[in-house]
Amino acid sequence: MLVEHCLLLELKCIEQLLPVHKAQLFSYMKLLNVPVGLLINFHGTKLVDGLCRMILPGANHPAAMC
Repeated sequence: MLVEHCLLLELKCIEQLLPVHKAQLFSYMKLLNVPVGLLINFHGTKLVDGLCRMILPGANHPAAMC
């Protein structure tokens, strides 16, 4: 889900986040040129345990100012 062209959300409901899920989000961020991404897994008992924030290195284009 793309929010205001400056945040990409990847929503999951899986038992465990794997490195491939982070790589998938990172690829989407690079392809769409979105500076910030959130990977959220709704499967855990606490939401904070399923959060992962990613920032593109050198994300200094106009969308990064959001």
